[in-house]
Amino acid sequence: MNLHEYQGKSILKSYGVAIQEGIVVDNPSDALKAADDLNKQTGTEWFVVKAQIHAGGRGKGTIIETGSHGVVIAKGKDHVEQTVNGILGGHLVTAQTSKDGKKVNKVLIAEDAYAPDFDKTSEFYMSVLLNRETSRNIIMYSTEGGMNIEEVAEETPHLIHKEEVDPKVGITPFQCRKIAFNLGLSGKSFKEMVKFVKCLYAAYEGCDASLFEINPVLRTCDDRIIAVDSKVTLDNNALFRHKDYADLRDFSEEDPMDVEADKAGLNYVNLDGNVGCMVNGAGLAMATMDIIKQSGGDPANFLDVGGTADADRVEKAFNIILKDTNVKGILVNIFGGIVRCDRVANGIVQAYKSIGNIPVPIIVRLQGTNAEEAKSIIDNSGLNVHSAITLREAADKVKELIS
Repeated sequence: MNLHEYQGKSILKSYGVAIQEGIVVDNPSDALKAADDLNKQTGTEWFVVKAQIHAGGRGKGTIIETGSHGVVIAKGKDHVEQTVNGILGGHLVTAQTSKDGKKVNKVLIAEDAYAPDFDKTSEFYMSVLLNRETSRNIIMYSTEGGMNIEEVAEETPHLIHKEEVDPKVGITPFQCRKIAFNLGLSGKSFKEMVKFVKCLYAAYEGCDASLFEINPVLRTCDDRIIAVDSKVTLDNNALFRHKDYADLRDFSEEDPMDVEADKAGLNYVNLDGNVGCMVNGAGLAMATMDIIKQSGGDPANFLDVGGTADADRVEKAFNIILKDTNVKGILVNIFGGIVRCDRVANGIVQAYKSIGNIPVPIIVRLQGTNAEEAKSIIDNSGLNVHSAITLREAADKVKELIS
């Protein structure tokens, strides 16, 4: 689950990480009050207005309706409301969005952390994530922080440092000092960075995150170390331990089909192909997608209905798949272990009749308990549903029906 910048910063602050202070607003009328409150809290005279969307590159992105960038400096309170008006409600296009952009429903009004002497500040990059090859958490960091970190990784990878952390031990004081040393810090900023790294790692572990990315981490002109931005991804499988974090989910930032599938308890990933997939089990789903490719088609989705493929779940799955206008056919591949194949077949027939006219052919392969009875149910249904026994037969039918 992805979080907005302001949400990620709130979590960081709760773990003792110093952040760029800010106040989020969702209408221009609150902007001036937010600026006043920030001025009293931090003394800032300038304000940074940041669009809150789930995409990077906001500073270089453009609001379609106004031409404004997604991150703009308001040079004084008198300019805050005007700046907010240029961003809020518009559609921001960045390198990580579609050409239609993402609608900006909230903006963060933040302090100008670079004042009063921009030339004496330094920007770093830092992230914490899991290295799946070693099953250890890893801290990646660089002296080359800022908006172009992707170019740094591609063109000068030697400037990206990595520090692996043994999960049984946790991050050690030595590792925190090593990171601060490699970033070229000394004195107050060195001590601040040691604390920053320790607290950042505690936040990553404490909230069961998949990723914490801070770009940039700023050394201010008075040698403080603060998080100016935050990109946070939480592990969905651990949200049962964090009910308060689950409430932070912004459904407006997600694909409506993903949201619908999640509410229905279906594991769904939208793809770019023309053959819809409905399968029980992730491994079988991957094999089904391979078969579709071998047949000359392209998978339109990954959809795992789980072990209870009853009529209600099958109907919801069909409805989600059929919302993709690229789908030319649907392959249902169910292994009847826990669930009987005849029950699945009846569920498919009921779902088909409930939906009404399904405009694309459906190929159904049911194997396992009561597979023969299931095939008979499908063959005698009188619907535009075609049964198959083997994966090869299913692949041949896919090729025949979508060509």
